[in-house]
Amino acid sequence: MPEISALFWDVGGVLLTNAWGYTERNRALVQFELDEVDFNDRHQMLVSSFERGKIALDEYLERTIFYRTRTFSREAFREYMFSLSRPKDDVLDFARALAKSGKYLMSTLNNESKELNLYRIHTFHLRDIFSLFVSSCFVGFRKPEAAIYRLALDITQKLPKECCFIDDRPLNLECASQMGMHVIQMQNPEQLRGDLEKLGVSVSSQTTRTT
Repeated sequence: MPEISALFWDVGGVLLTNAWGYTERNRALVQFELDEVDFNDRHQMLVSSFERGKIALDEYLERTIFYRTRTFSREAFREYMFSLSRPKDDVLDFARALAKSGKYLMSTLNNESKELNLYRIHTFHLRDIFSLFVSSCFVGFRKPEAAIYRLALDITQKLPKECCFIDDRPLNLECASQMGMHVIQMQNPEQLRGDLEKLGVSVSSQTTRTT
């Protein structure tokens, strides 16, 4: 088996909770007593541009929430959005240890709007773990589009067989797998660690490989 030298990580659902996923959006709808159907119609029309970095957070909120007068402020809503991010400490600690081993190129590969992405990178010290951030808001492509995986390979100049991509959603793993990358669907920290060890990826110098 070729030696893996690059690890690509999804952020929301793997390292952290989702930034502005279905669960987080529904919590906000309840918190601020917003109409679910109206919001979701507007969100679906804007989410691609939002996550590709084509529109900023203020414009997204203007079109989805503040197109009419509200009883709460834009600042209060933004603060609540940001507060929904939580760390998955076990996975973050494991990723940090892999980074410190110096054996792997560590990169994110995620869909996220610019403001939330930068907030999460800063708040959870992701720059201490990752040397590269292939985020949809920076590169203009989103998973599961083939272009974002090709770009990650081009930027790092890695062969697909040298790479492993970790995500919690099967659809996001399909294209990477078809390109020849190793893929792991994240379910829990123990399973992730075990699946990586089967590929020869571990913090220690001794690794377990399958044939």
